[in-house]
Amino acid sequence: MGGEVYQAQILRNFFDTITGNDRNLTRIYMCVVSLAKIRMEPPEKFSFLIEQLRKSKQHKELSVDILDYMCDVAAQLEIAAVQTAFGVKEIGEIQQEFGSISMDSL
Repeated sequence: MGGEVYQAQILRNFFDTITGNDRNLTRIYMCVVSLAKIRMEPPEKFSFLIEQLRKSKQHKELSVDILDYMCDVAAQLEIAAVQTAFGVKEIGEIQQEFGSISMDSL
């Protein structure tokens, strides 16, 4: 599961970058390339992604194919890994935290 959490963290960095104020293409490039290498994508897929990143730089607009690839990766990951990377806690964990607070400590 450790590898999937790492992949989910890269996905989080990607989505933070594209939705944030600083839409740095270098960061986007590094996220896509890192994820493709970790997932050991075939050379033709890797080349396609690099080409789409180049086109994105030329057109100053992120390619839909890059977004599609990143969303496909997210859909293939285990939900627990994605939740861990995004800092989402299970309801049971949160309930336990609230249950452990006593009225005396307030």
